[in-house]
Amino acid sequence: MQIAFCLFKYFPHGGISRDLMKMARECLHRGHRVRVYVLHWNAPELEEDCFELVIVPVTALTNHSRYERFAEWVRDHLDERPVDLVVGLNKMPGLDVYYAGDSCYEEKARTQRNLFYRFLPRYRHFASAERAVFDTASHTEILTISNVQTPIFRKHYRTPPERFHPLPPGIDRDRAAPANKNEIRAELRQEFGITENELLLLFVGSGFIKKGLDRVLFALHGLPGPLYERTRLFVLGNDNAEPFRRMAKRLGVDMLVRFLDGRDDVPRFLFSADGLLLPAYDENAGMVILEAMIARLPALVTPNCGYAHYLKDAGAGLVAPDPFRQEEFNQLVVELLTSEERSNWSTNGGAVAEREEIYLLAEKAVDYLEMFARGKREVNPATSKAEIK
Repeated sequence: MQIAFCLFKYFPHGGISRDLMKMARECLHRGHRVRVYVLHWNAPELEEDCFELVIVPVTALTNHSRYERFAEWVRDHLDERPVDLVVGLNKMPGLDVYYAGDSCYEEKARTQRNLFYRFLPRYRHFASAERAVFDTASHTEILTISNVQTPIFRKHYRTPPERFHPLPPGIDRDRAAPANKNEIRAELRQEFGITENELLLLFVGSGFIKKGLDRVLFALHGLPGPLYERTRLFVLGNDNAEPFRRMAKRLGVDMLVRFLDGRDDVPRFLFSADGLLLPAYDENAGMVILEAMIARLPALVTPNCGYAHYLKDAGAGLVAPDPFRQEEFNQLVVELLTSEERSNWSTNGGAVAEREEIYLLAEKAVDYLEMFARGKREVNPATSKAEIK
């Protein structure tokens, strides 16, 4: 079987990019052939025995025009070189399967933007691309990574429920706390000049705006005096940090904050910190929540994160009330850092590492892809000449 994956931009620290790589490797492990279409590949060159990488040679003045041309170019290329299944990790026409890593665009356009936004070409493109996936006339199957967004998509598009297929999380096993966790903690804190008397908070993830970094900076500014003096914040992720550097300076917390970009050694920070913050405005899943849990790191998150229920159910930290109120969140940050429950939160989160299902996203996803490809060939045997292994 040959599968084509489509992703606008690949960068190694992005959650969707990491999920693409996991699924591609699982396909290769099962003997399938893989082709990946991207606009940008921000990563090292692939090994010779890896998948076929196609960097789509289209340009445009705006992102939405570039994405439209990307979809057209991929369609034409697939007409010449067909595959058994086309899987998109971004919304676009012509997909057999959509991996729903992003939240509902139409919902955001109607609740987070003004009326005039919906007259812009940008809106028309993204709304049309989403409709091509979720409309009742579409046959695209949808792989979901949390249950938060499914009812929202169905509200806007009346998508039949049988087209949604839930996946378990796909946590990397190296996020689980090792036996020498305390040694790693001591080494990293010494490397970055963090004493044991100081408290280290983490914000991890690309997409600083939607993941609520502004809320974190406000909370840091609002810490009571003695706690404020002891607390430091590390920000890990690929995004434009400059607006938040300026914000930190305006709030007077710039000396407490370090921006460390995207990193390959995130587990070291999870093992070394005292708390994780994810007060997202919009977060379909929030992989870092489970990563923090199995690293035994207490976390404070907002309930709109798809994986917030794991934290709540396990008793591994705090979930902020809905609707979000900054003053309440500030108080919860204090509780996260000072509560007598911290040891229990750490133990409860670590216990989740024993649950095998939290690691199986790629395996279950490829099970679905094999099933969809078989069904597609049964409906239309002329779709592809490729053999399904």
